[in-house]
Amino acid sequence: MFQEFKINNLEQFPEDLKKLLDQQRAVINTITTNDEISYNKILKPLQDLDEELGLFFTPLSHLNSVMNSEETQKAYEASIPLLSKFSSEMAQNEALFKKIEQIKATEDEAKTVIAHEVRDFVLSGVKLPDELKKRMEEISLKLSELSNHFSQNLLDATNAYELIIEDEKDVEGMPQPDIDAAKEEVDGKTVYKFTLQFPSYLAYMTYGPNREYRKELSKAFSTRAPQNAEVIDQILALKQEKAKLLGFESYAHYALETRDANTQEEVIGFLNDLADAALPQAKNELEELKAFAKKVDGIEDLAGYDVGYYSEKLKKEKFDFDDTMTKPYFEQSKVLEGLLDIVSELFDVTFKPVDVPTWHECVKPFDIFENGELSGRIYFDLEARKDKRGGAWMNDWETHYVDGKGKRHLASAFIVCNFSPTTEKTPSLLRHDDVVTLFHEMGHAIHHLFGKCHERSVSGINGVAWDVVEFPSQFLENFAYEAAILKRFGFHHETGEPISEELMAKIKETKNFQAALGILRQVEFSLFDFKLHQKLYQGEEVQALLDSIREKTSLLKPPSYNKFQHGFAHIFGGGYAAGYYSYKWAEVLSADAFFTCLDEKDGFDKEQAKGYKEIILANGGAKEMSELYQEWLGRKADVKSLIKLYEIN
Repeated sequence: MFQEFKINNLEQFPEDLKKLLDQQRAVINTITTNDEISYNKILKPLQDLDEELGLFFTPLSHLNSVMNSEETQKAYEASIPLLSKFSSEMAQNEALFKKIEQIKATEDEAKTVIAHEVRDFVLSGVKLPDELKKRMEEISLKLSELSNHFSQNLLDATNAYELIIEDEKDVEGMPQPDIDAAKEEVDGKTVYKFTLQFPSYLAYMTYGPNREYRKELSKAFSTRAPQNAEVIDQILALKQEKAKLLGFESYAHYALETRDANTQEEVIGFLNDLADAALPQAKNELEELKAFAKKVDGIEDLAGYDVGYYSEKLKKEKFDFDDTMTKPYFEQSKVLEGLLDIVSELFDVTFKPVDVPTWHECVKPFDIFENGELSGRIYFDLEARKDKRGGAWMNDWETHYVDGKGKRHLASAFIVCNFSPTTEKTPSLLRHDDVVTLFHEMGHAIHHLFGKCHERSVSGINGVAWDVVEFPSQFLENFAYEAAILKRFGFHHETGEPISEELMAKIKETKNFQAALGILRQVEFSLFDFKLHQKLYQGEEVQALLDSIREKTSLLKPPSYNKFQHGFAHIFGGGYAAGYYSYKWAEVLSADAFFTCLDEKDGFDKEQAKGYKEIILANGGAKEMSELYQEWLGRKADVKSLIKLYEIN
């Protein structure tokens, strides 16, 4: 029923992939050249090929992230060009495109698949004359090279800097683990080394007592990789050229073709409304911080490099709370058990441990049952280890759909986190942040696992618009702050004593500390990203645009040397160009859905959750999310729900 997780021979993998791709080319050639023009003869088999390729390749890409070795890297690096070439051929297959354009379908799901296929072919330039197609290919290749340069420049600059502190009093009061991480012996003398690697940088900016050192670190961080100015100019010019070739006025206009948001005005209006709602409270939050810094240390001119430090001190004074207080209550195995119980109750499913091959002994696989019938499988790989990429993510593997032969396939997914490992002395204990992360990734997983579509291209997370894909994950993570939920699994790992009402209240209270300032910062990034892609900005114009946005969003004026854009990897090194707004866009849906399903006493309203599962989750990418939302609640999501979630007055 499910695939077995295994790779027979890593050395042989690229060769086996090449064979599979050649077999698929032959099938695609047959589909393209025969006279058949019907959904079942063209798009059904093409989706079967997609699934076949995913089933084959996902174990390697997954293994390269979770059990990284020279062998996995070598196999992965040799495979990527093969896949890239294959997808380019597909995107430029004009004869296939012309056939797909003629297909008529009666089923709604099939209509969506056709519409997405036609749209994606057009957006990859299939209708362009040959010389412009060639130019599109050149642009795509050059953009991926530039994106890599941007990231490499940033990494090199990050690694090139270190701050050596010799006097012990300049690290006094910092958390011991941060001091231990920075401590080094040089010529028989103890020194403390801080770098621009995020954990090290953040540690000193949050707890480092020496103001001059914070200023120095902050300046080094915000002036990294000046050569990226030139890379940015090239990226922006190529993205604009690509958009124009395809008949769009700008890259922002082009990007919205595959998003839930309809127009540029809608995105800009949404972000400005959010800034307006947060601004009054953000000003109060900043005034409170300035007064506190003056009271504690006589600081008359609070600067950006002081914010993290005094915010942490103020938070401690206001709430007398930090993560070390809650960690003993969140034992990993208990939290996972609690999460599965909550999802079972909320969505009427059952999880049963299953003994199947996995990639590591600490992986926990479960089969999922609905109405007593097997419906999916999920694997949890939750502990940090040295051959595993940092961070947390959900990876989909198998998809729920009905193939060309009428056979029903079930979905499977992996959840990967990097929590403190179990040791001989202590079990794996989670910070509350980790609990939130686990809920977040589970939200993504059930979006995929609870999909009920018959067409693979729109089932689970497939075909879901970029700016709403975070909705189900943010929705579930919101429950991780609720006392009714936390008390289900919050027990002291040594005494078994339940987590106190007081501690649960503090988790909730501190969640929205300086929330309005946080919103303004996200709006600043989002507006800068979106406006930057609305027309061609070059050279000094990029900084001028950022400065004009900061007139409204930045209540503390950044120093003139601050070149934030040179490190904005999300949009220049990642996939978020003209899409950074997505985080907040999806959050409106998740906040509104959360309040709809919240029940203060039990944690959730089962009746509303049933509708969420059957309409939002089950339909995957078969319809636009705004349409599904309307179907579920009979209304649009209310932006005010986001303001309420952040407790902004």
